[in-house]
Amino acid sequence: MKSHLMFLAAALTLSSASAVSPAQRLFNEARTLLLDNYSGLSTVDRPALLGSAQKTLTAACASTGEKCPYTTAFPVIEQVIEDLGDEHSAFQRPSKFSDFQARESGAPQLQYGVSLRDLSGDEQVITDVLPGSAADKAGLRRGDRLTQINGAPYTYARLLETKNAGKPTQLTVRRAGQTLTVTVTAVSTVTRNLPRVTYVGNLAVIRIPTFFTGGGVAQGLHDLLRDAQRNNAKGVLIDLRDNGGGDLTECDMAASAFVPIIKRVAITSTGKDDTTIVRGAYRQTIGVPGAIQLVRNPVLWDGPTAVLVNADSASCSEFFAFELQYAGRARVIGEPTAGVGNTATQVFPLPGNAALQLTTVHYNKPDQTPYNVRVTPDVPGTDDYELLAAGQDTLLNAALAQLTADVAAFVPKPPVTFTEQKGAAHTLPPAR
Repeated sequence: MKSHLMFLAAALTLSSASAVSPAQRLFNEARTLLLDNYSGLSTVDRPALLGSAQKTLTAACASTGEKCPYTTAFPVIEQVIEDLGDEHSAFQRPSKFSDFQARESGAPQLQYGVSLRDLSGDEQVITDVLPGSAADKAGLRRGDRLTQINGAPYTYARLLETKNAGKPTQLTVRRAGQTLTVTVTAVSTVTRNLPRVTYVGNLAVIRIPTFFTGGGVAQGLHDLLRDAQRNNAKGVLIDLRDNGGGDLTECDMAASAFVPIIKRVAITSTGKDDTTIVRGAYRQTIGVPGAIQLVRNPVLWDGPTAVLVNADSASCSEFFAFELQYAGRARVIGEPTAGVGNTATQVFPLPGNAALQLTTVHYNKPDQTPYNVRVTPDVPGTDDYELLAAGQDTLLNAALAQLTADVAAFVPKPPVTFTEQKGAAHTLPPAR
C-alpha cells in the first residue's frame, strides 16, 4: 500500500510540474535569481515586489493557462526590474540576448563594422570603424559624415535595411570638405574589436573600443604598451570613449599595466571577497590559492598617462578609469561617465532564450571607501560631433595638449615598493 501511495505522490508531482506554463517557468527562474543572487544597492522589498508581479502574471495567463507563452512574462519581468530601481540590472528579450552573446563571444555578425552618432537632420557621423570590417576595406573612416545612401537622402533606417539585405550599397560621405562615394556590402564579421595604437609625435594613443571581445583586450594593451616603450613614447593616452564595458577581468588586467597594485573588496549576496591585482595577475583572492597569471609578459607603464572618457564610457571602462585616477596614475579627461561604475553584473540565461542581467556585486576599497557611481574627469571636456564631421576631434586634441604638458613637467619616480601580505614586500622596477 505504501508503494502505491508513493507512486501516486510522484505522479501528482510530475503532473503539477508539467502544468506550469512557459511564462510561469520563466518568471519562477527570474524570481529565484532576484532573491538569491542580487547584490546591488536597491533597498526595494524584493519579495513583496515579486509577489505583486506574480498576481499580474497570473491574471495575464488566465485565458491561456498552462499554454501561457514566454512572451507574456516579458513585460512583467521588465516591470519588476524597473520597479527594483537598479539601472545596472535589465531583462533581455531574445533578440537583445542574442546580440549580447555575439558581442561577448566575438562571434560573427552581419554588419558594416561602424559605430555612429547622430548629427543634424537624419545624417550621422562615423565614430569608430572595426578593423578588417567591410567599412574598413571600403575606406570609411572616423569622422566621415553619411549624407546619402544609394542616391537617396541618408537615414539610419535605410542603412539597417541595406545591411540586413546584404547587398552592395553606395554610401556618400563628406570628409574634410570633400564628397566621396564608396560601395560597401555588409558581411558576417567577427566582433573582436581589440585595442589599437596610433602615434602623435612622442605620444601613444591607444584606443580601447570595448572590453567585450571574448578575451584578448588586456593582453593586447600590455603588448601595445611594450611597443610604446620600444618606440620611446613619452606619454600614453587611453581612449575609452563609447566603451560600454565588458569583462571586469579584462579591465583589471588592463589597469594593472599602469597601477602597481589594485585592491578591492567585492560584496556579494553570500559575503565579501578581497582581491589583489598585480602585473596582469590575481595575487590574492579568497578561495583561490596562489597567483593566477592572466597576461603573458606583463608591462608596467610608469610614465605620464591620460584617460579619455565620455558619457557612454560605462561599466568596467569606468572601473579602469577610476582605478587609474584613484591611484594618481592618470589624469581623466572628458565627460562624466555613464554612472554604472560601482557594481558588476552577470547575465543569466532564462527559458525562452531570454536573459536577466543582474547586479551581483558592489565594491569598496579596503578602507571601506565605496567606488564612485561615475567617474568625474579631472579635466572636463565634451565631444562635438558636428566638428568631428568637419574633421576636428576637439576632445582628443584637448587631451593631447594636456598630455603634452604633463610630459614636459614629468619627473621620473623611484621603483615602487608595496606589501601584498604582512611580511611580504615586493619591489617593482620602473617601466624604463
